[in-house]
Amino acid sequence: MTHLTQPKAPLADTSPDTVLEADYVILGGGSAGCVLAARLSEDPSCRVLLVEAGGDGRGLLIDTPAALVAMLPTQINNWGFETVPQAGLDGRRGYQPRGRALGGSSAINAMVYMRGHPSDYDGWAARGNPGWGWAEVLPYFRRAEGNARHGAPWHGQDGPLSVSDLRTDNPFLARWLLAARQAGYRLNHDFNGAEQEGFGTVQVTQRNGQRCSSFRAYLEPVMKRPNLQVLTGTQATRLLLDGRRCIGALLQQGPRRGGRALACRATAEVIVSAGALQSPQLLLCSGIGAPEALAPWGVTLQHALPGVGRNLQDHVDYIFGYRAPTTDLAGVSPAGGARLLREIGRYRRERRGMLTSNFAEGAGFIRKHPQSVAPDFQLLFVTAIVEDHARKLNLHHGFSCHVSLLRPRSRGRVALQSPSALDAPLIDAGFYTDPRDLDDMVLGWQLTRRLMAQPALASEVTRALPSTLAEGDPAIRALLRARSDTVYHPVGSCAMGPLAQEPMAVVDAALRVHGLHGLRVVDASVMPAIPGGNTNAPTVMLAERAADLIRGRRPLPAAALPDAEAPAATRRDRLGELAQP
Repeated sequence: MTHLTQPKAPLADTSPDTVLEADYVILGGGSAGCVLAARLSEDPSCRVLLVEAGGDGRGLLIDTPAALVAMLPTQINNWGFETVPQAGLDGRRGYQPRGRALGGSSAINAMVYMRGHPSDYDGWAARGNPGWGWAEVLPYFRRAEGNARHGAPWHGQDGPLSVSDLRTDNPFLARWLLAARQAGYRLNHDFNGAEQEGFGTVQVTQRNGQRCSSFRAYLEPVMKRPNLQVLTGTQATRLLLDGRRCIGALLQQGPRRGGRALACRATAEVIVSAGALQSPQLLLCSGIGAPEALAPWGVTLQHALPGVGRNLQDHVDYIFGYRAPTTDLAGVSPAGGARLLREIGRYRRERRGMLTSNFAEGAGFIRKHPQSVAPDFQLLFVTAIVEDHARKLNLHHGFSCHVSLLRPRSRGRVALQSPSALDAPLIDAGFYTDPRDLDDMVLGWQLTRRLMAQPALASEVTRALPSTLAEGDPAIRALLRARSDTVYHPVGSCAMGPLAQEPMAVVDAALRVHGLHGLRVVDASVMPAIPGGNTNAPTVMLAERAADLIRGRRPLPAAALPDAEAPAATRRDRLGELAQP
């Protein structure tokens, strides 16, 4: 591989204690950044520097799947951002947890492995992004994946990202599947296979009952490469431009690292991988964006690009909650405490049982209408009561069900609320700014409540929480506005596309920032439209493909796609048999 070497421009307006140099500087060690660092450093002649603001991605809380309940509502390994007050949510502030450690949000998320629908990626390509259609991205999903059960043609089994069935052995999941059958839905043994629609249990990014973050999957095994340097506790504060070329970045180390100011120089490229909320913030703090977005903060315009921070999308979500007495469900009680002690021992011995739970153990995909191209709603069945989208702890035994709108029309934005990248960005999720989203969620709410009222689940309920109680459209709309929030899937704020077709695009189909050289963005922010499902697996895929683009490698051959509809027999598996009446 030939590396591009540029004349060394001075690092203007800086007085760093140290200047670091690499061929590729990756700013952000999250789901995408870890993939890039591992793949780019496969070439021993290529020097790679990875910069991460958080910790090292290790520890009991990260490794133990059920410990996500300690991180999601707190700032442990979590930025814990909030939105500005949302008019569509009755003026409430939404919650935006984002991972702050190597592995990023894959270090704190619910580990659900979900790719979305093939039409999502064909839609990306149709928006002027060649190479991002389903046939082109499926090989990268397969290259990343090490699936313990499913294989070709849809899955990979040799990739670094471990994907496995749940090891909770929770008998209550049979009730979820039986309720789906009672409501007239079909079962699906593989949401990432021939078809997405239907109900089943999820697969998770776990290895032997422990979380497999992108750090564990990709970066940890190669940390000793001599051409790879990883800085934790260090945040990029500004990109450095020499004319139209990005030559490096200013860095600030946290107190635990001595609080030093550093600078880094890239001889080939700077790659921003700080996520859908902080990648656009870093660009804006560096003077890249709309002039009117920078002027109020005294940020000097370096490159006008109006789409930076625009096009923010997220899955608006609503949660139903129910109390139930069984200790098969999480909760605090004498019997539950006794069970927890047993389960701790079991987890230490076998890496099985309750502590391997991601809590969001069941899923379902349903359509608004039979003629819908793809499912419109995703349901997640949670073996605990989720209160206020994980911000409050509910100690009662019970279960919950999320319903999310998969393709919202509403758009938000990321902006500055100070000129410093060390401060939180301004996040406006824009929930329900398009009234059609609220119309759709009324239907999603009704379909979900009908499912949850089926005998298999209703027979276990001792109390339905207020989130389940509304009659008629006006009351449902009021409840949706009062209780909706994110399901933690922000994307799109540095969208990919040609400027002639997409005026708010930030990067081209090779993820290069429009109008600049030596600068790419690689993370969920570049997704032009949100995938119909959880967003971690698509982010890993995106980084896998980006690594080939950056290295100038020939892309993986497009997949020869099997038939879209699977025979009915392939929908039957052991979980389906559990749900037989």
